[in-house]
Amino acid sequence: MKRAGRRAAGAQLVLISGRSGSGKSAALNALEDVGFCCIDNLPARFLPELANMQQAADSRRFAVAVDVRTPSTDLQRLPDLLQNLRPQTRRTILFLDAATAVLVKRFNETRRKHPLTDSRTSLAEALAKESELLAEISEVADLSIQTDQITHYDLRQILQSQLGTGAGGGQQLVIESFGFRYGLPTFCDYMFDVRNLPNPHWVPALRPHNGREQPVIDFLREQPAVGEMQRSIQEFLDPWLAAIFSGSRSYLTVAIGCTGGKHRSVYLADQLHRHFRAQYDNVLVRHRELR
Repeated sequence: MKRAGRRAAGAQLVLISGRSGSGKSAALNALEDVGFCCIDNLPARFLPELANMQQAADSRRFAVAVDVRTPSTDLQRLPDLLQNLRPQTRRTILFLDAATAVLVKRFNETRRKHPLTDSRTSLAEALAKESELLAEISEVADLSIQTDQITHYDLRQILQSQLGTGAGGGQQLVIESFGFRYGLPTFCDYMFDVRNLPNPHWVPALRPHNGREQPVIDFLREQPAVGEMQRSIQEFLDPWLAAIFSGSRSYLTVAIGCTGGKHRSVYLADQLHRHFRAQYDNVLVRHRELR
């Protein structure tokens, strides 16, 4: 079966933006740990020069944070600057954000000053203004992450797996299991609810096991509805993944949820991982509730 093609090697530039307090510094730290040369608060006007410099640099992987600290004229020019980068540069725009109430709480805890606050502008007003100034960048982002309910460790895992996997990069599909009992994933593109399937939790001998262990695997394999659900999800995703990856998207996350995230969703996520791994080079599986 034809596998997803890898991008040609070349300079890689990750542009990180987002509202203040959303985790841009943590994102830079995570990428620095996997070999990126990281620059915080680079004036956007210097992006073309940085892209040119990459061609001769020993390290050809740069991550740059650009936000409202840069001059407003630079922010307005940013889409054009990105459009005019050298064609050899593989560019990814990462946008981080969180609910305003969460950002206010973070500022109160750290006692940091928001770059747009002054004697006439409150923190809430500054965050609203920041949303307006960054709206255009948010709309063209390749990868958007809400950091409300994820830790710095979670953010590090996401970024290192999606942006730091080898110098060649490439398209990536993530299959993630989760439990509805513990809240919805904050980062996914497709979500499937499998709570209607037979639940091993109600079989006393299976309750201590999870969907990666043989007793549960055997039980679920014997349930016709489980196989039918797996085929339905595969048949839905197969054509759409091909269409998405043939376009401009490089990262996609599919979430599979059951009640507790321990049995049915884990089993199905593993089965889907096995199915799509035969088609795409870079397929990961994560089990949120088994960590």
